[in-house]
Amino acid sequence: MIAVLRRRPHLLWLLVPYVLFVGALPFVNRVQPVILGLPFLFAWLMGATLVTPLLVWLARRGDQRGDRR
Repeated sequence: MIAVLRRRPHLLWLLVPYVLFVGALPFVNRVQPVILGLPFLFAWLMGATLVTPLLVWLARRGDQRGDRR
């Protein structure tokens, strides 16, 4: 696993959604503050959901760049 990450470090982008959804959950599990009328936890999960495709795209882009070499 470590050898794969040394050759393809762009795959670490795929860990960020995991941290946003699972790792940060104990810290963001609260109602206050309210963001755009939504409880903080719901706003956090919606933001993480919107950021995830960007992070997957970054990992894929790095993979394609490595294939060309």
